[in-house]
Amino acid sequence: MINEKADSLVNAFKELLSQESFGSQSEIVSALQQMGFTHVNQSKVSRMLTKFGAVRTRNTRMEMVYCLPNELSVPNTGSPLKNLVLDVDHNETLIVIKTSPGAAQLIARLLDSVGKSEGILGTIAGDDTIFVTPTTGNDIQILITNIQKLFESSL
Repeated sequence: MINEKADSLVNAFKELLSQESFGSQSEIVSALQQMGFTHVNQSKVSRMLTKFGAVRTRNTRMEMVYCLPNELSVPNTGSPLKNLVLDVDHNETLIVIKTSPGAAQLIARLLDSVGKSEGILGTIAGDDTIFVTPTTGNDIQILITNIQKLFESSL
């Protein structure tokens, strides 16, 4: 019974995000509560957004809304995502990657999947900007080269 309720909530959540009309977590909470999921709160919605890789992007009316990426698996360098990278720049401690609007979280997910073995300690992504932190400051040049190679066909 619990799994059925959880599956039902997930399906309703995904259906709402597919409408591309919810710009805030509170709007999603209200919609789910109106659908009968009275136990849902902002914290739960936030966890679900993270779990399913939801991103905020502009819909056809140019409103910032939550939506799910078309592909929920970890993207790879052969995917068209590399075409979304517009610029890679850095200073001595941080790498900044500019992407097309709405693409930063997907690109950051790819970089996070590469991980520490390639010198990436972690990423923080907004709508069109990614901050990449190297594992150590000494590796910044190597890491910037590796990232540029990763997306070299689009830079």
